[in-house]
Amino acid sequence: MLGNHYLKNVVTLKYDREKCIGCKMCVQVCPHAVFRMEGSKAVLVEKDDCMECGACARNCPSQAITVRAGVGCASGVIKGFLTNSEPTCDCVQDGKKSSSCC
Repeated sequence: MLGNHYLKNVVTLKYDREKCIGCKMCVQVCPHAVFRMEGSKAVLVEKDDCMECGACARNCPSQAITVRAGVGCASGVIKGFLTNSEPTCDCVQDGKKSSSCC
């Protein structure tokens, strides 16, 4: 695990272990090692390390993984970098949680 925590509890990644068929694709394609194999199924190691690239969901043949690629953490970090400001997922606007966030 790389320990790439960006923003806590904003990742849209969802994993259904019951649907997992043990193909190992999520383990192979995840750039931040968010998944690992435990027995014949994948386990979610550290959800907050997810950068929401979507590679795991696109490569999961059993649709055990969903993620809204390009929102939340990844876009917050990129926006913060580009604007030289603190990363934010923009989930709160005018004191209310945005419907576009997790």
